[in-house]
Amino acid sequence: MALTDEAIDKIKAMIVAGELAPGSRLPKEEVLAGQLGLSRSSLREAVRALTAMRILITRQGDGTYVSSLEPHLLLESLSFAADVSQGQTALQLLQVRRLLEPQATGLATALLTAEDLHELDGILGRCRSATTVEEFVAHDIAFHLRIVQAVGNPVLSMLLSVLSTRTQRVRIVRGSRTHRAVDRAHREHEEILRALRARDAQLAVSAASVHVAAVEQWLAASLADGPLDAAEN
Repeated sequence: MALTDEAIDKIKAMIVAGELAPGSRLPKEEVLAGQLGLSRSSLREAVRALTAMRILITRQGDGTYVSSLEPHLLLESLSFAADVSQGQTALQLLQVRRLLEPQATGLATALLTAEDLHELDGILGRCRSATTVEEFVAHDIAFHLRIVQAVGNPVLSMLLSVLSTRTQRVRIVRGSRTHRAVDRAHREHEEILRALRARDAQLAVSAASVHVAAVEQWLAASLADGPLDAAEN
């Protein structure tokens, strides 16, 4: 095991054991290095890596602290991996989205207020009047995330935000290649909203599943024919 990896594991172990609580300040570098049996250079590398993971935060002139460790904060580290996703990785992200989002949509049926439903209708109105595929996808994302927010689970919202927004390039490419994809998405959005208004959880799950699966199936078929152009990825 590399020394930096060993240092990361040792600091994580202290956090898991409760020796370093959320919000607590790390001991001075020389003290912590001696306590963990590490060189100061290995410790610095570990602190940099854990800071990038949002496990630690550095306050200029004040030292390094354990973050709040809230799950939705830690999930932000997934954003970069999703940002650069292409090919099979993008397909895998869409598969995870299909597993989670329909269930979240079903849960939202009992939680959305009349005002929420009115807001969703307004988003779809802007979606229908979009003049570019990019604008359409932006409203598409807003529609789905607004539904998920109604569930009231920030971890779920953060995870689906990453999965939804970071796979938007695939949706833009798909929409750019065929107007039928955009027309179909409009119809599927209406089906989802109709199920939400009816407070029909099973129908909402089904409608959302069909909608999310359409993009996944398109990408799978496209990859089977060969990799998408780099410019489109």
